[in-house]
Amino acid sequence: MSRTSAPADATPVEPAPADAPLSHGLKQRHLSMIALGGVIGAGLFVGSGKAIAAAGPSIILAYAISGALVMLVMRMLGEMAAANPASGSFSVHAERAIGPWAGFTAGWSFWFLLCVAVGLEGIGAAQIMTGWFPGTPEWAWVALFMVLFCVTNLAAVKNFGEFEFWFAALKVGAIVLFLGIGVLAIAGVLPGTDSPGAGNLTGHGGFMPNGTEGLIVGLLASVFAYGGLETVTIAAAESEHPVAGVAKAVRTAMWRIAIFYVGSMAVVVTLLPWTHESVVEKGPYVATLDFLGIPAAGQIMNVVVLVALLSAMNANIYGASRMACSLVGRGQGPKWLGQVTGGVPRVAVLASSVFGFVCVLLNYWRPDDIFAWLLNMIGAIILVVWFFIAASQLLLRRRLEREAPEKLVVKMWLYPYLTWVALAGMAAVFVLMAREPDTRLQLYYTGGLTLFLAVVGFARQKLGAGRTD
Repeated sequence: MSRTSAPADATPVEPAPADAPLSHGLKQRHLSMIALGGVIGAGLFVGSGKAIAAAGPSIILAYAISGALVMLVMRMLGEMAAANPASGSFSVHAERAIGPWAGFTAGWSFWFLLCVAVGLEGIGAAQIMTGWFPGTPEWAWVALFMVLFCVTNLAAVKNFGEFEFWFAALKVGAIVLFLGIGVLAIAGVLPGTDSPGAGNLTGHGGFMPNGTEGLIVGLLASVFAYGGLETVTIAAAESEHPVAGVAKAVRTAMWRIAIFYVGSMAVVVTLLPWTHESVVEKGPYVATLDFLGIPAAGQIMNVVVLVALLSAMNANIYGASRMACSLVGRGQGPKWLGQVTGGVPRVAVLASSVFGFVCVLLNYWRPDDIFAWLLNMIGAIILVVWFFIAASQLLLRRRLEREAPEKLVVKMWLYPYLTWVALAGMAAVFVLMAREPDTRLQLYYTGGLTLFLAVVGFARQKLGAGRTD
């Protein structure tokens, strides 16, 4: 049997409603581009500026360290997803490995994260639009985007795939073009530029100008910039060839992370002094292109950032609806939320969209307390999810080797040693968050939410509300 062909019994593991299962409308090109584009978010284009300002040139090291951790997480998730493709992804694996309470906690915390993120991305996209069309209300743009992507996700899953395909194609194209221009400028062959050499990497205070504290701030910022990679394993369950699709996506994760994140950070800090004020004000990509004299760089990158935000909105509504549907199908939520018609969990799509829009309204009504409270609650959820992924893989790998070794078409490297290394890395990030005042509050709020969900999930498990497959 080929390593990329699905075994005869490799079917989705979580039960969808028997009369209306999820469709399999995503093609391999959709899945490949979702995997490529999922690693490129608005946080990379804009949010990395503050990380560079804190870490200086050592931001390259920060992104490399956090990227290595993410690669281990994706490899573990890929191993489980290829063995048992499921729209509930890591929630399903956590339920199998640890128990229903773990699947409940991981799944609903991730759903909450995606819904709040939809609101944040809607606000960001609306701010760009009001900059282009002064006098138009932000809420109107948010409402327009919400309706657009809600309708897109209410239709067949192939529509979601098409939107993400073209969104991702534009983001990938922008990054590749930026890297190409940057490499030419570094080599000194771009017209009107001279090679900067290593001056910006070693000058202005050196490679690590703010010491280990600056590196830590950059490391924490880079960890959360990688969020979004998990969506590809959720989407794989609705693809034509789930096992082959997720295997290919995971195997290309290493070079995607190295090129898009670490490579682009290296280009920015090599070409531009990290102390340049425009790195934070405009974002590192716009600042670098302006520095090189590229015409209309700001507006070009605004278009790219807008596409990144809209892509994230689309993907997060999709991911939230599928996660909710999977949880309901496993007895971990209200039955009405899991209704599937035409191969699409339309009620879950509506619920996820509405919750996202409520978050936007909270930003207008109570920006200083309620909305800030929500933001703090989602601050470290991605780390909680990664922890469940690593713990689940540690337990499920031995079970798969014993019961169904033919399903191990993707294998975690150096198991179980690198799994333990990943867990240690996550623990280290939690400790670093507790040390930093700006992230300590997020850790407390996220911990409170996780504890609440774990207690509810455990109580449901004891009462027999949840079940394992």
